[in-house]
Amino acid sequence: MVERRYIFPGIIELNVQARRRLGVNIYLIDGGTEYALIDVGFLDELSEVLELIRQMNFSLSNCKMILATHADADHTQGLARAREVLKCKVAAHPKSVAPLQDGDEVLTYARIDAQNIHIPMPRCKVDMTIDEGDVVTIGDRKLEVWSTPGHTAGQLSFRMGNLLFSGDNIFRDGCVGVIDAHHGSNLVEFIASLKRIRACDAEYLLPSHGPIFRKDNALLDATIARLESYTHMADFGTCAIDWPLLDEWEDELAQGKLNL
Repeated sequence: MVERRYIFPGIIELNVQARRRLGVNIYLIDGGTEYALIDVGFLDELSEVLELIRQMNFSLSNCKMILATHADADHTQGLARAREVLKCKVAAHPKSVAPLQDGDEVLTYARIDAQNIHIPMPRCKVDMTIDEGDVVTIGDRKLEVWSTPGHTAGQLSFRMGNLLFSGDNIFRDGCVGVIDAHHGSNLVEFIASLKRIRACDAEYLLPSHGPIFRKDNALLDATIARLESYTHMADFGTCAIDWPLLDEWEDELAQGKLNL
């Protein structure tokens, strides 16, 4: 057995527990009599993840559910197998259900032909849907469900006390999850989700990638401003809402100007 490394009361992050990077952040919510997992990562990593849970003296049969932050393959490729082994429920946003249950390789980013990426995406049954305002009870812990779309339509965050499990919304360096309309991203919704996180009184953000960090409003402001600028760029993953440069150029053309 190995000593459990709680980063906050009732919270274990498995990369931190392993003292090395396994992949996507996987959070174990310890409710005393039962526990839950937030995301499970790639299928290739799952056996190591499950062994780590065993080594911490958690019974696999005590896993109540797996909460999917969203349907991307790096978070959920191992979901079907984890559900089978743990014999637990899978919970996801309603808009994540079809990509997960259909094993949609495009919407889950399991297949990106331009980058020669193609991994299998096993279909996974979603046992229950969760959405804005729902409260998930795990033993003596409660998580408030937030709908924070933008990166994907089904992106969820989870509030627990002064902590926010923030998914792919923002990372410690100010980067955000991939923005691509073909993937289901929406810049306007992404900005609204970041503004909501900015306005909340959570003290720490627990992202799906990289280190946990103290909520930094200056960092969020800079990230929001950057994404707002993207809404006025040409063909930004087809997410832009306008392109002021073309309006200016149209005026110049009408006036016969050639501004060199």
